[in-house]
Amino acid sequence: MSRQILIVDDSRLSRMISRQCILSLHADWRIEEATTGEEAIEKAATTHPWLILLDVNMPGMGGLAAAAILRESHPDAHIVLLTANVQHSVQAQADRLGLGFLAKPIKEPQIHAMLSGLESNV
Repeated sequence: MSRQILIVDDSRLSRMISRQCILSLHADWRIEEATTGEEAIEKAATTHPWLILLDVNMPGMGGLAAAAILRESHPDAHIVLLTANVQHSVQAQADRLGLGFLAKPIKEPQIHAMLSGLESNV
C-alpha cells in the first residue's frame, strides 16, 4: 500500500537521507518535503500524510510547536521527531504530544525499525 510521507527538516542532507532510507523499503511511497514548521503545516493540509518526520530545531516555527499544531489538525498521522537535540526536556515534550522520537544522525536501520513498528500497529 502506498503511503504519503512528509519529511520536515531545514537540512537538505538530512531530508535526502530520510527519503533514501524510506524509499529503500517502500519505493512506491509518496514523499513531500518541507524546510520549516510553517511549510509543514501548509503541506500537510493538502497531502494528509500518514507519517510526518519532523526536525526540532529549524528557522521560524520549531518542530515541537509545529508538531502540536499538526497533532491537532491530523490526529491520525504518525509524527516522529528526528533531532540531534536529545535533551530529556525535548523527549518529555515529545511524549506529552504523543510523538515518536529518533536521534540524529539518522541511519537506515533506525528508519526501518521505526517504519516496521508503525506498520505493525496499523
